[in-house]
Amino acid sequence: MSKPLYDCVLYDFDGTLANSLPIIIKSQVEAYEKVLGRCDRSYEDLRSYVGLPLVDTFSMHDDETRDKLLEAYFESNFKYLYSDAIDLFDGVMDELQRLKVMGVKQGIVSSKRRVSLDVTLKAKGLEDFFDVLITKEDTTRHKPDPDPLFLAADRVGVDIKRTMYVGDAIGDIKSAINAGAASVFVNWSDMPHKEILDLHPTYVIDEMKELSCIIFNSEL
Repeated sequence: MSKPLYDCVLYDFDGTLANSLPIIIKSQVEAYEKVLGRCDRSYEDLRSYVGLPLVDTFSMHDDETRDKLLEAYFESNFKYLYSDAIDLFDGVMDELQRLKVMGVKQGIVSSKRRVSLDVTLKAKGLEDFFDVLITKEDTTRHKPDPDPLFLAADRVGVDIKRTMYVGDAIGDIKSAINAGAASVFVNWSDMPHKEILDLHPTYVIDEMKELSCIIFNSEL
């Protein structure tokens, strides 16, 4: 096996490893319907906040309304999480296993709460694949700030410049660029592609198995 180009792969979670966007949007809409009786925000508007701390999604409201929306969101979202309603994208499990066997460090850097992440990791049997988990509670500044990636690399003990960050949203790619890590955009993203591709991510992948090929400079 050739010497790897990268020592560590960090992943966003929602929209990157797990097809959780439909459940996130559904939970947001249900929160509005419960608190305000209706949801006047468009799918595109709600989607644009995915990947940011959830509180940002409702930050345009007064504090009381924001807090009620957050509470209602978590009530809806946990209902779906505990019913195992989220699927992994094709090839995710196989590639996580392949990279683990190859000795590549792996971790998750997400803006979601740890308790929410843990539910899905356990449900999908992903708990043993990752050397580090960074969630909303771990840093005061979040993506696109580089701090979450710096913290993950530090905890794993790797050079950020020999680290890849894999994501589906503009905040993911900006965070990687700001940190000096290699940025990887997943082409199965449901986010608007042009704005992300205009940032010129280091790599664009169509399948998860491309990661190990990039790391070890091998053919698919």
